Amino acid sequence: MFSTVALVASCAGFALIGALQSFYGPAIPALRTSFGLTPAAAGLGLSAHFIGGVCGVLAFNRVHGRVGNRALLGASYLLMAVGTAGFALAPSWPVALAAALGAGLGFGGIDYGLNQLFAVGFGRRSTAMLNVLNAFFGIGAVGGPIVIGAVGPDRYPFVFGAFGVLSALLLLFLKGVSNTDPPRPAVSAGDGGAVSAPLGRSLAWLMAAFVTLYVLHVGVEAGVGGWEPTHLETVGFGAGFAASATSVYWLMMTVGRFLVVPLTLRYSEAAIIMASCAGMAVCLAAAALPALAPYMYAGVGLFIAPIFPTGLPWLTRTVPTARRAGAYVIAASMVGGVAAGPALGGVIQVAGVRAVPLVLCAIAVLCLAAAVGIHRRTRRPAEPRAAG
Repeated sequence: MFSTVALVASCAGFALIGALQSFYGPAIPALRTSFGLTPAAAGLGLSAHFIGGVCGVLAFNRVHGRVGNRALLGASYLLMAVGTAGFALAPSWPVALAAALGAGLGFGGIDYGLNQLFAVGFGRRSTAMLNVLNAFFGIGAVGGPIVIGAVGPDRYPFVFGAFGVLSALLLLFLKGVSNTDPPRPAVSAGDGGAVSAPLGRSLAWLMAAFVTLYVLHVGVEAGVGGWEPTHLETVGFGAGFAASATSVYWLMMTVGRFLVVPLTLRYSEAAIIMASCAGMAVCLAAAALPALAPYMYAGVGLFIAPIFPTGLPWLTRTVPTARRAGAYVIAASMVGGVAAGPALGGVIQVAGVRAVPLVLCAIAVLCLAAAVGIHRRTRRPAEPRAAG
């Protein structure tokens, strides 16, 4: 599916989309000054980006079979380049929002396209390669705020403009990407115990379970990232320490995806995801103890890291009749990230900030239940013993 150069360029592309997602927050003070915005209005930039991302995933899924891999990725890189350049040069806030929406469309196409290609393009190594790919997303997400901080938030147009140039340069490496997907391998007992393709109600149940798993685990991911600083300050830690601990959480997500790579060659996707959900729940329960909270949040980052990339090849093998089902779970993950803020905010307003880890623990337990349900529904039944 990829030449060596195209493989490296694809990982660079994922680092870029991770950085793009992380640019908007640190740029908010400068956006408010430049356009005279309220905090809520300034936050619409990231909302426009995510709306574009969901639309991009679904739109490119519809046309993928007709346009081929290179055209899909090429259009996505071009949209992201034009959108970010437009955001940098926007003369007014409505124009900036339209540009963020366009950049989000490209973001969604890249997120969908590369995840889909990596899920089917490396055979039994696909799970390992997906974790590597998504680790580069984490590298970009960690590095983006550092870049904005280094050049200064007031120079955000320069950062977004340079980002657009880098996105356009990736168009030069698309010749190394195969234009068609390989045939799907036959499902066998060696593929993590998956059974033959499910039909009818079973297929609908499995798709709903995978969507639930993705929505909820991204809700936990966004919930920890958004509420960890507030929770740590509430239980007695300083603001600087709380911010640093949250950075460590995001860093651990990146480290976790690299660490799980050798495990994917020995254990099934189901085993890795169920263990990850269980570990995530245990760490969140322990985070209710103030003295342990910063370290347990870092543990959540390690455990949650493999779920997104490892779930895609599991879905591909478990539901081979659902054409490009990955698009729906990727879109669901974005919706989960957008919905997590207001939904968790409402619950925590009632339960109190000290209940943050326990609320998130309950969601993690639901993730584990979804993963266990998928595994039980798809594992191959034991062979009956011969009579006598």
